[in-house]
Amino acid sequence: MKVTIDADICQGQGRCFSIAPNIFDFDDLGNGVVIGDGVLNSETMESARLAQLNCPEHAIFIEE
Repeated sequence: MKVTIDADICQGQGRCFSIAPNIFDFDDLGNGVVIGDGVLNSETMESARLAQLNCPEHAIFIEE
């Protein structure tokens, strides 16, 4: 499983890195970015899904 953020959709609301700071960070413009390669494991999957559900722009995608 892998998580990505669509930079064209993200408006920098910050919920992703508030919910899962071990998976998401923000860039110089304040938009969300994935830390590292975005590969999820059993420990990070739940927080990634929670961040996805709370993204107001629906910019977070989890590929299975």
